[in-house]
Amino acid sequence: MINFNGLEGYFVGITILGCLVIGYIIKHASFLKWIPNNDIPIILAIFGAIINCFASGLCLESIIYGAIMGLSSTGLHQAFKKFVEGTNDNGGLK
Repeated sequence: MINFNGLEGYFVGITILGCLVIGYIIKHASFLKWIPNNDIPIILAIFGAIINCFASGLCLESIIYGAIMGLSSTGLHQAFKKFVEGTNDNGGLK
């Protein structure tokens, strides 16, 4: 069994929230419509790494965990969007 208890020290809420805000701005700002939706997770991974380095200090772990938090903010946004809209799309599985 995998124990995830030690990971909470690596996940910084400000990094995830910052990535959510940046992703929202990229998605909804009219002057950024030239950015394809497929590139948003990559951009958020980069910004997550940068933000987490400022929050936790510059080291390889901060960069990696920041990138993971940036990517997870994309999934968090999608889950929240489905919750708010009340959709329950499970990919065609019943």
